[in-house]
Amino acid sequence: MPINELRSIGTFAKAAELGSLRQAAVAQGMTPQAASQALAQLEQHLGVRLFHRTTRSLSLTDEGRQFLEAAQPALVGLQRALHMARQAKDEIAGPLRIVGPRSTFAPVLWPVLDEYCRLYPEVQPDVQLDDRIGNWVEDRVDVGFRVGPSPAEGVIARKLFPLQLIICAAPAYLERHGAPDSLHALAAHRCSAFRHTSTGRVMPWHVKVHDGMVDYPVVPALCVNDEPLETEAVLAGHVIGLLTGVTAAPHIRAGRLVPVLTKHVADYSSTFVYYGSRTAQPARVRAFIDLAVKRMVNNPAYVLTAKELQVAEAKGRKAYRQGLASAARAPSVEPSPELPRSRNEERTRARP
Repeated sequence: MPINELRSIGTFAKAAELGSLRQAAVAQGMTPQAASQALAQLEQHLGVRLFHRTTRSLSLTDEGRQFLEAAQPALVGLQRALHMARQAKDEIAGPLRIVGPRSTFAPVLWPVLDEYCRLYPEVQPDVQLDDRIGNWVEDRVDVGFRVGPSPAEGVIARKLFPLQLIICAAPAYLERHGAPDSLHALAAHRCSAFRHTSTGRVMPWHVKVHDGMVDYPVVPALCVNDEPLETEAVLAGHVIGLLTGVTAAPHIRAGRLVPVLTKHVADYSSTFVYYGSRTAQPARVRAFIDLAVKRMVNNPAYVLTAKELQVAEAKGRKAYRQGLASAARAPSVEPSPELPRSRNEERTRARP
């Protein structure tokens, strides 16, 4: 139903209820002239007169009474639907559609999602982690996360934290293969590479050189399309890898990984949260966005400072050098000389 017809019917019903077109105009938030025009348009559209009108009185015609009786149930149902929609907007309950990248993001999202579910148990989150960039409207997205601003039109993006790319190795790898002292030295090392889940392309390493970022290709000793699996391979000492700060930070701080070539750590991009109109969001969506921003913006758990990186690299290289020195100082173990045999033993061995 066109909005002018709906407005006209609402004005008609309110005038019949109050017995005054002027009072109906006030109740509808309209001017008396607009209310009179709306009623006249409805009568012209129906081809019947709905009210007997004088300067002092207003009463329904027979046609007006019949129309009101037929329209009133639908108007009551519409008013109920409008009330329920307004109430649902302010109620923190119902479905919540969240999308985000599959790689790297689950450890970031889970603490926020866990806290949110505890605070608002009546909400049913529907989470889809995928590295592809979907369609905002078709996927019915309430809140989205992306590395880099969303390409979708008409959405609001807010920066959360920078995404670092850090070359890392486990202490066990350094003990066996040593530490590279330059990007060129990586050619002699076992490197891992990431195969993009959407394109299937093997991704080069993104590294900082001087004040810019370059794509540095490596020959992979291991190629995967899943960062948790790549991280396990690096932690096990099989390869040296380029990991995100989100993934690497807790392992570096715990000493399980050593950052190398830290002058080449790149702030590849930033992680953003994106969403639709600020004014039309249901309360459950606003509450999740507010919590995500509060917990994620510049969270130090996901970003290592330059000083932290330098100290961790120096500590790791020192431990590697000390290990080499200890191995060099360790005395060689010579085989024990064979003890002389007794005569009886010699006779026994000599018998055929």
